[in-house]
Amino acid sequence: MGTLDGRVAVITGGARGQGRAHAETLAAAGADIVVCDIAGPIASVPYPLSSESDLAETAKLVAAAGRRCLAVKADVRSQADMNAVAERAIGEFGRIDILIANAGISSNSPIAEMDEKTWQDMIDVNLTGVFHSFRAVVPHMIERRWGRIVATSSIVGRMGVKAGGHYAAAKWAVIGLVKSLSLEVVEHGITVNAVLPSGVDTDMIQNPVMWRVLLPDIENPTREDAMKMFNSGPPNGDLIQPAEVAQAALMLVSEHGRHFNGEAVSISGGMSASLI
Repeated sequence: MGTLDGRVAVITGGARGQGRAHAETLAAAGADIVVCDIAGPIASVPYPLSSESDLAETAKLVAAAGRRCLAVKADVRSQADMNAVAERAIGEFGRIDILIANAGISSNSPIAEMDEKTWQDMIDVNLTGVFHSFRAVVPHMIERRWGRIVATSSIVGRMGVKAGGHYAAAKWAVIGLVKSLSLEVVEHGITVNAVLPSGVDTDMIQNPVMWRVLLPDIENPTREDAMKMFNSGPPNGDLIQPAEVAQAALMLVSEHGRHFNGEAVSISGGMSASLI
């Protein structure tokens, strides 16, 4: 028997990267999966976002694990879209037990030069998208008096970062949102936590735009250049694999994690050791 047998999980940003890892990991533990993703571009994001074929591939991987999967194209910036995802999940599976609010984007600009669109897209996806996801599923969980929610924040939210103030601000705010909701729903048998990874080996980091930000002294940095940098730090300071984050989320949504509530769980290879 799996630790999540009989459970139904909704995962935002599930077409690839961390979202896909969450889908595969929870499915392997016995859960049926609903994945949603924008599966299209956002103008201020400088690297290609996921596609509908990526979303379909995640569904295939869940099916290969022996679980059912509903894949939905949806934009977390829209409350109507997220409400529709929840309604479809309940219509297909009869319930929602777990939410992984994972959808997120990255872009880079110094605050003094940042245009309004770049700022607003970041807040709309990385913060308001989490709110919309919470708002769509929490009333159902309250009615059923059980639920497990995990949101993807970032260790950057506790640190700040050059040319990424909008990203850090959104991720810091996610922690506050998680802690606040945890207080509101604990009496209904619902837990709410955040995971705070450092760099994860996904397309959000592994793209030419990010390589140029990380390696400004190299004219045309490559993935190989970036990996040398990531692997040159202290032990365990290399890029985190998406499956590692998914394993942490699995613990939080299973019975093993029932005493975690309102927590911000860092997965940072030691980066958090220097933070208060």
